[in-house]
Amino acid sequence: MDNYRIDQDQGMEFGIYTLGDHLPNPNTGERISAQERLQQIIEFAKLADQAGIDFFSVGESHQEYFATQAHAVVLSAIAQATENIKISSSSSIISTSDPVRVYENFSTLDLISNGRAEIIAGRASRVGLFDLLGYDIRDYEALYEEKFELLLKLNETEGPVNWAGEFRKPLKHAELLPQPKEGRLPIWRAVGGTPASAMKAGHRGVPMMMAMLGGPVSVFKRQIEAYREAAQENGHDPAQLPVAAAGFFHAADSLQDAQREMYPHINEGMKLTNGRGFPKEAFAQAEDIRSVINIGSPEAIVEKILYQHEQFGHQRYIGQMDFGGVPFKQLMRNIDLIGEKILPEIKKHTRKK
Repeated sequence: MDNYRIDQDQGMEFGIYTLGDHLPNPNTGERISAQERLQQIIEFAKLADQAGIDFFSVGESHQEYFATQAHAVVLSAIAQATENIKISSSSSIISTSDPVRVYENFSTLDLISNGRAEIIAGRASRVGLFDLLGYDIRDYEALYEEKFELLLKLNETEGPVNWAGEFRKPLKHAELLPQPKEGRLPIWRAVGGTPASAMKAGHRGVPMMMAMLGGPVSVFKRQIEAYREAAQENGHDPAQLPVAAAGFFHAADSLQDAQREMYPHINEGMKLTNGRGFPKEAFAQAEDIRSVINIGSPEAIVEKILYQHEQFGHQRYIGQMDFGGVPFKQLMRNIDLIGEKILPEIKKHTRKK
């Protein structure tokens, strides 16, 4: 997996992702300024880097209650504030972006960060940006597939690029500058809740980032199996294609404390951004080791992540712990618990003997 910069000898990678939401704290009603939210995200990444966390990613949504629309700019600030942590989008909405500009931005980011940049390319679960950026929602699937293929072509082609498609003018002997440090970037496909989406990633032979808001591990295991079977059938070696699993995360002294602290943020955040809350009974299932929601004591979280690793065989876990106006002090406490109690155990049990 050299092309994707993951060293399995060091154990499964642990990462953090943020959607860059700018939401009020449901417990106090306070909403910090967009400037303070952006500064906190940069500081969050800096603390994660100091704690030895492997990966940090920032998303874009282009609608109310989000602050990281220019996520590549935010990642550039993070690149300057950190030294070792890998940095990525989570995800870049390639459907409504020009792949040439995305590639230029992230190649530049890769050079600024000394070779730490990645791209996770997604389709958008929140679709307001189609009108904002001048695209037709009826072209949702076609836009994504064409632009994702172009992004991969830009990454895979040495020298000038020639290309023609439906949604942008052709490229004729186009030369993209600058190039990333190693000549290519790790480009992942973001996958939601269906095996069909996972199979498309497998068909193309690209690494998959799988979003898991809730539910049993068994459901997502089937998606990973479908992904690897599709890769195999299309001549790709699944052993060379990393998988990342991403979902809600919060560590506290006990499961009860973790649920009490985190549920209001997730529930109210989902109401404001998706129009519906998060079912309390689904959230309560985090107590079960078979649930993908990694919320509880550090010891319980380690047990759950190791169980998921046993079932998935994945190479990276990415936790979302700042959604819904979470106070920065709570995030700092989580970073401490990850660095002191969670990360060492995960590395110990997943690194190659």
